[in-house]
Amino acid sequence: MLTLGELARDVADGTIDTVVCAFTDMQGRLMGKREHAEFFLEESVDHGIEGCNYLMALDMEMDPQPGYEMASWERGYGDFHMKPDLATLRRIPWLEGTALVLCDVGWEDGSPVVASPRQVLAAQVARARAMGFEPMMGSELEFYLLKETYLEAHEKHYRNLTPSVPYILDYHILATSYDEPFLRTVRNNMQAAGIKVESSKGEAWPGQQEINFKYSDAMTMADNHVIYKNGAKELAQQHGCSITFMAKPDHTWIGNSAHVHASLWQDGQNVFAGQSEVFKQFLAGWIACAREFALFLAPTINSYKRYAAGSWAPTTLAWGNDNRTCGFRVVGHGKSQRVETRIPGGDVNPYLAFAALIAAGLYGIENKLELPPPLEGNAYESDAARFPSTLREAVEALEQGTVARAAMGDGVVDHYINYGHTEQRLFDQAVTCYERERLFERG
Repeated sequence: MLTLGELARDVADGTIDTVVCAFTDMQGRLMGKREHAEFFLEESVDHGIEGCNYLMALDMEMDPQPGYEMASWERGYGDFHMKPDLATLRRIPWLEGTALVLCDVGWEDGSPVVASPRQVLAAQVARARAMGFEPMMGSELEFYLLKETYLEAHEKHYRNLTPSVPYILDYHILATSYDEPFLRTVRNNMQAAGIKVESSKGEAWPGQQEINFKYSDAMTMADNHVIYKNGAKELAQQHGCSITFMAKPDHTWIGNSAHVHASLWQDGQNVFAGQSEVFKQFLAGWIACAREFALFLAPTINSYKRYAAGSWAPTTLAWGNDNRTCGFRVVGHGKSQRVETRIPGGDVNPYLAFAALIAAGLYGIENKLELPPPLEGNAYESDAARFPSTLREAVEALEQGTVARAAMGDGVVDHYINYGHTEQRLFDQAVTCYERERLFERG
């Protein structure tokens, strides 16, 4: 990480000349500006950065969408304020002369933009701390490494792409050695950017990889998640290849997950140790609220294509002890006791997912929910309650629920209900390759 004094020194000697000032939008992308480092030190550290509030009312194509109370044509699409969080300041070693700082988004009067993903998470972390808990999180992002560049993939309409290795490479040392020049570059650059690396490994399909990082407090983990995801794509571009975190890049491939591990700590101790009552109530909250919070865990049409029997992606809300067929898997012992949800995919916005998981867990603690028995055997073939199978079902669950509104507030929930409706409407209006291939000649 980088202190303000160290940045000033590096600017003075010419080591750093650019500061990326960014926040995360609804889709989990970094948005913001590149500032000359001298200007950042002279002006933005104290006064912040301006940005158009339409950035919290866009779809993936950057088109403004109706239905958002905070930003619209009628309201003129004015500015909001990006305040640098200097605790996130760091060098970006894969971009020459560049540092990055993440920002919190607020209005000109200083009040937060409550629907901004980082603010949504901050509010739930504050609720947990008020109850005496520090949420600790870890996310494991899978991705596909492909031989085409992003431009080449675009020109091929993202079809018939070439995995880096043509066979399944799960835990495979020889196969991952072929990709090691790139993977080593990613690991070392992330470590240099202040993101502590644990390991990398091959995953469950040709070309699929995973790099894991040390767990941390929820906000730091979410920050690291988005910086890593953005940076890995930048590194792929520099190395003449591409990677995708898309939840289900192809219907014949295994999906990309973002398994999330969570525990609550008090006074430096993991209160989940020994599967305590707090642990049981927290996990019971996840089970009880997962359907209502589904939109925050699986935010796109494509998210739901992962959920299929025998796919390593869960379909049920069952929990089990080290059982990978369940939506919730309990792992670790003593200080490392934690619960993992295998529901989110690589497309997840970590701020929103972590916020939803904390809110659900706190609901379980506040209401002293009883944890059902663990599932033994194959959860895919059980009669356990199911996670939503479509985005439409997820939006309906959020609309009909009450837990999210009580925990996050009407402003946040209404904002993301509109996001869900927008995603569904845009997909419903599109003509897909599936339709053309079936109906162009034979229909």
